[in-house]
Amino acid sequence: MVGLVSTRAPFTTIHSRSTFKLGISRCNSLNSLRYGLECPSSSLNWSLKKDAISLAPRASVESVDYVAEPATKVKFPKEVTVPGCTKSLVLLGTGYREKVFAIIGVKVYAAGFFVNSSIKEHLSSSKGKIEKEISVDSSIFNSIFNAPCEKSLNIKLVRNVDGKTFWDALNDVITPRIKEITGTDEVALSVFRTTFMDRTLKEGTSILLTWVEPSMLLISISADRLPSNVDAKIESSNVNSALFDGFFGDSPVSPSLKSSVVSGLEAILN
Repeated sequence: MVGLVSTRAPFTTIHSRSTFKLGISRCNSLNSLRYGLECPSSSLNWSLKKDAISLAPRASVESVDYVAEPATKVKFPKEVTVPGCTKSLVLLGTGYREKVFAIIGVKVYAAGFFVNSSIKEHLSSSKGKIEKEISVDSSIFNSIFNAPCEKSLNIKLVRNVDGKTFWDALNDVITPRIKEITGTDEVALSVFRTTFMDRTLKEGTSILLTWVEPSMLLISISADRLPSNVDAKIESSNVNSALFDGFFGDSPVSPSLKSSVVSGLEAILN
């Protein structure tokens, strides 16, 4: 697969504010700080061939099989086999999450979003939309979440983070987005918490959050490579939807990831 480098103007820098609890080596005593997120100027152009997606982000390092997220230089494969999925998934976009302490931005992790190439079949009603329209149209991302095909978020840590703090950060994303927590949701959140609580997540750790269907999320964790096993199953449509919205809703925790994915979606829809 060969990607094409975009000649369009780069994205305008995006700034947002949010609260994010993070335990980072050298900053463990400051686990709860207000931070800023910044989306670097970047642009993606895409080509589709035989249901496979190929991409080349501006200012990224690219090989035949990998794409490097521009801000962190973390490499993501263009196509992966994910535990629990029936078919391989292709890379739709990359981004990063950053915490700002004082005036210094500290990048926490890079992320790549992978989808089954058949996703375009479930977005036909949005065909022809441009990036600006896609970014504000929540129905497109709702369609992606509800589509009966797998999608997976691969988080790769670029800092040491203790498991409790990582879970607390995810919980701060999930819980406020659930209008009324049910018994099923409480069980799912408990499983989610237990999966991360006693882990030491070092730099280089790879985490897969894989939506095999709206009511089923698979968690896979590996210390130094792409995970090959499923560590936990989260069975709650509310929890899984809230997590997806945290990354691709109106107030995403990684604006750079959503912007990159929007570029990929524009290529699919046009």
